Amino acid sequence: MSYHPPEKDGLPGLEARLQEDLSRLDLPGKDWVQPRVVDGERLLDVAIIGGGMAGLTAAVALRNLGVRACNFDRAPAGFEGPWATTARMETLRSPKQLTGPALGLPSLTFRAWFEAQYGRQEWEALDKIPRLQWMDYLRWYRKVMNVDVRNEHHVRHVHLHPDNYLELTLQAPEGQKVVAARRLILATGRDGLGGPGYPAFADKVPAHLRAHSSDFFDYNTLAGKRVGVIGAGASAMDSAATALEAGARSVDMIIRRNEIPRINKGKGSGSPGLVHGYAGLSDEWKWRIRHYINVQQVPPPKGSTLRVASHHNARFNVGCPVQDIDVREDVIYLTTPKGTFVLDFLIFATGFNIDWHLRPEYAELAPLVRTWAQRYQPQPGQEDAELAACPDLGPGFEFQPRTGVDAPGLAHIHCFSYPAVASHGTVSGDIPAISEGASAIARAIAGSLYQEDVAAYYAQLEAYAEPELDGDEWTAAGPPLPVEAQ
Repeated sequence: MSYHPPEKDGLPGLEARLQEDLSRLDLPGKDWVQPRVVDGERLLDVAIIGGGMAGLTAAVALRNLGVRACNFDRAPAGFEGPWATTARMETLRSPKQLTGPALGLPSLTFRAWFEAQYGRQEWEALDKIPRLQWMDYLRWYRKVMNVDVRNEHHVRHVHLHPDNYLELTLQAPEGQKVVAARRLILATGRDGLGGPGYPAFADKVPAHLRAHSSDFFDYNTLAGKRVGVIGAGASAMDSAATALEAGARSVDMIIRRNEIPRINKGKGSGSPGLVHGYAGLSDEWKWRIRHYINVQQVPPPKGSTLRVASHHNARFNVGCPVQDIDVREDVIYLTTPKGTFVLDFLIFATGFNIDWHLRPEYAELAPLVRTWAQRYQPQPGQEDAELAACPDLGPGFEFQPRTGVDAPGLAHIHCFSYPAVASHGTVSGDIPAISEGASAIARAIAGSLYQEDVAAYYAQLEAYAEPELDGDEWTAAGPPLPVEAQ
């Protein structure tokens, strides 16, 4: 496919139009937040852990409201999030026309970025967005929106300071340091409050013979090997295809269900009504909707499935729950109702768990945060471990303390990663509604910062003395004429 810019100015022209759009909307917003100084240093208005799509969008949404944010990400610059690291799909699942993190700015959309370089005709011909091209777009987004991302900054500890602010202990290229902030957003993705999920039998497999689909892993090491993949979701298909393309001798997909799910129920329910109405639903409806989607499961994308099926040495083994695993001389014997599979390597595409023990940086917060297990008791048969583990968030995505726990500073930490799903729906990590979620959290934080310093803002109100009239615009009238003369 040949690419031809539609205009001579290409990306520079788009960037100029974007700046014009921002100027017409008077964006970014003017600074207004009352500075807070501790030990001679101004606290950050907002610190954001994460410089991927959610973190970038939240930072821009805040800046549009005149609130400054600083993002900290452990990845090198340009490799934030999974897109260029652990993700292995060829294209995104989301339809190309979704505006994603653009926050209502046409010139900030992926489509505008794409057409500026390759033209309208190529846009019309594009089916799905290539994964690495999406990463290139996010790199451009960060640049043109001037987001302050500090890369290679690994958060080691989050501390609730008794003087009502937060301290982050960071491992940075220059060494360990502590930064203080008034508010904190956790924009840490799908595994934001936990990590890779494994079934219990995974412990029977030595670490050098297994990997999780989310691991940094060189699939070229699987060349010539018999590989098993546990699962049938998108990551399972992408892992299987990557192994096959790397020269695996064979790939057996070990699928517990009798059939691979075919219908994406979440896609069928998507609408602005759900995006904006979910947070206000009763607990019963929230649980019912999310539990139903969890039980039905999301099917793998058609393209990812065909990518696996195109290989003669790929096998889809349905109705194969794992009954036992034995490892002898670095060979895995995996027993199922349909027989025993002999494997050299096993990939677990088994999703993620919300598990605070996997995130030692939040050890101080874990015993304080109320979860949905403390909030809601589902009807028999509606139990859902994932939903129960989700934090019970307030209207601004803020953590709330468990009953009997006194932790007022906890409300200054906002969860803008996948575990917000039980309280707010899918507005904190997925492309379709990321702008709506970021705008909501930005409004909540801006409002809380104003409320916290309302006395100072009232003093500003009283002290404001810039005249709009000089006093010589009119002449004072004399006494009125006598009544009989009027």
